[in-house]
Amino acid sequence: MEKSLTLYQLNLLVRDAIEMSLDEEYWVEAELSEMREVRGHCYMELVQKDAFGSTPVARASAKCWKTTWERLRPRFERTTNQPLHAGMKVLLRVSANFHEAFGFSWIVSDIDPTYTIGDMARKRMEIVAKLKEAGVFDLQKELSLPLFAQCIAVISSENAAGYEDFCNQLNDNDFGFSFQVKLFAATMQGETVEKSIIAALDSINADLENFDCVVIIRGGGATADLSGFDTLALAENVANFPLPVITGIGHERDESVLDMVSFLRVKTPTAAAAFLIDHLAATAQRVEQCYQRIAAHISERLATHSYRLSMLSGNLVSTVEKAFLRERHRLEMLRHRAESLDPNLLLQRGYSITLKNGKAVRNAGELKSGDIIETRLAAGIVQSEVVKSKS
Repeated sequence: MEKSLTLYQLNLLVRDAIEMSLDEEYWVEAELSEMREVRGHCYMELVQKDAFGSTPVARASAKCWKTTWERLRPRFERTTNQPLHAGMKVLLRVSANFHEAFGFSWIVSDIDPTYTIGDMARKRMEIVAKLKEAGVFDLQKELSLPLFAQCIAVISSENAAGYEDFCNQLNDNDFGFSFQVKLFAATMQGETVEKSIIAALDSINADLENFDCVVIIRGGGATADLSGFDTLALAENVANFPLPVITGIGHERDESVLDMVSFLRVKTPTAAAAFLIDHLAATAQRVEQCYQRIAAHISERLATHSYRLSMLSGNLVSTVEKAFLRERHRLEMLRHRAESLDPNLLLQRGYSITLKNGKAVRNAGELKSGDIIETRLAAGIVQSEVVKSKS
């Protein structure tokens, strides 16, 4: 029977074999399935998934010791604008390490942040392509912010400095405008961002008539995880939301998918507040201009009306005077005609009037023998009896 080895001795052989055969450093592409920090060291679980699915085809553990991690972490976050997190694809420079008590792991000596940036950009492009294919990418841009947008639904972390800055900016505006702000608290960092913001949007949608727009803000502090803002589900919810959605997520370098589909993207929460104030100020200016135009129009119409009344008044006096003159002349003519028809004038000219029973006799046939008639002369009256001759 061959001499047996203790586990320790066997592991020493493995360590020696690895150190001799894998004595170089290698750049390796992998996805982070887990990541945690313990006493300043970074412990990672790496995975490679099937190209046509999500089934892991390889797994490994990796460690980045404290002194190296303190150098790599800030550079990575500064370049990518977010920290390492589960689900992220990374390019690591590693060396093999086997410890007889703790087993095998890869020791990380460097991380290439540009690889991760490229992967994030690729994911964003894929999401954008799906949104455009579905015809929802530009839906928010087709909305209009109400002229008097003063009722604001805010999605933010309840204790975020950015939310406080936003409220202070609105309340201390130079115009004395009043805004009504209601907070819908949500997680703005980490793996639950998508689910939390969608839940907040659902709550706003249930009370839609009480709001003019939605503002999604975060800010303050160090660089935080922004990957939650680059998801298809969240982008679809925002793109299809019936109210304008303004994003002030607080990062300048990269534009998230959420920014792309929103009604308006601003850099910071205070910039979002400034936009709303400026929008309301522009509305107030338009109202003032309309008021001035209406006032000027009314003044012009009143002046024109007054002038027309003045002209009509002058014309009326002239017209009445002319009418009086015409009527006076007509009455004078009638008077002369009446005078010319006075029977006394006829009598003065030698004519006489024959009356029977007080009525003028115009036809001899109206008389018969025995009728008493009066003949009125210019001077006096003669009574006669009618005697008709026989012929």
